[in-house]
Order: sequence, then structure tokens, then C-alpha cells
Amino acid sequence: MSLKIAVYPGSFDPLTKGHFDIIQRAATVFDKLIVCVMVNNSKNYLFSSEERKNLIKENLSELDNVEVDTYDGLLIDYVKSRNTNIIVKGLRALTDFENEFQMALTNKHLDNNIETFFMMTSNKYSYLSSSLVKELVKFQGNVSDFIPANVEKAIQKKHEEGSIK
Repeated sequence: MSLKIAVYPGSFDPLTKGHFDIIQRAATVFDKLIVCVMVNNSKNYLFSSEERKNLIKENLSELDNVEVDTYDGLLIDYVKSRNTNIIVKGLRALTDFENEFQMALTNKHLDNNIETFFMMTSNKYSYLSSSLVKELVKFQGNVSDFIPANVEKAIQKKHEEGSIK
């Protein structure tokens, strides 16, 4: 029997507890989960792809079947390079579904073997986004309920350096 390997892609800028919830739950469904920090050169990121990768890795001590990687290119090319055809996407609201459904259909059109699995976020994280966290940090709001402690520390350091405007 072959291993069921899935890729959970995203920008994770920054990693939120909602993202981590999906990681934990997907890790129980698949034999191996690869969290792929995607790079979109048209976006302005708070953290570099390596910083995002490392911040995620620091939270995975209990999850030995999860790997973290980065990629700059088409997601389906990455998925195929990892010898899988499974993509995991987290959904918070109907607007997420519309966008993710469109991407899933595009991926399916590009490669009919690609399968996308949608996971609903836990209710307590349904409103949470990385953009919301960055906005709160910008105005010195408390984000401790929304992000892991190591991410909060890294964001505070960016704030002190003047990287958050």
C-alpha cells in the first residue's frame, strides 16, 4: 500500500492558529503532510519564505509526519515533484470556497490527476486571517490569541525594527 502524501500550500505570512489547526488535523488524515510555503513575487511579505518556513517548523515538534518546504512556481508542478496528487486547502467562509474552488478546478484542468481536499476551519478560527493579524500588529493590538508564541515574538521583533508600517 502506498503512502497518502498531501501538500498544504499557502503564504503563511504569518502562520496563524487557524493554519496550525488545519496542519494538525490534516496530519491525522494523511500519512505525510507537506506544508509548502508558496512564494508570490507580486506580494509584499512581512517574513521571507525561509523565515516563514522556520516559524512553522518550530511548531511541529509533536507532528513527526509533517514536513515544511518552500516553492516559487506553479503549485501543481510542486505537487507532482513530490510524487503526490493531493492538495489540502483550509476554508473559513463562503468567499474562501469560491476562490479555492476556482483554483481547484484550474489545477484539475491542468492535470486531471490532481485532487483537492477542502477542510473547514474550526469555528473558533473562522474569522481569522494573516491580514487581520498584520493589521492588529500595525496598530499594536494584542494578537496572542491568534498566532503561536514564536510567531508573536518574531512579529514583535519586526515591529521594533520598523518593518511593519
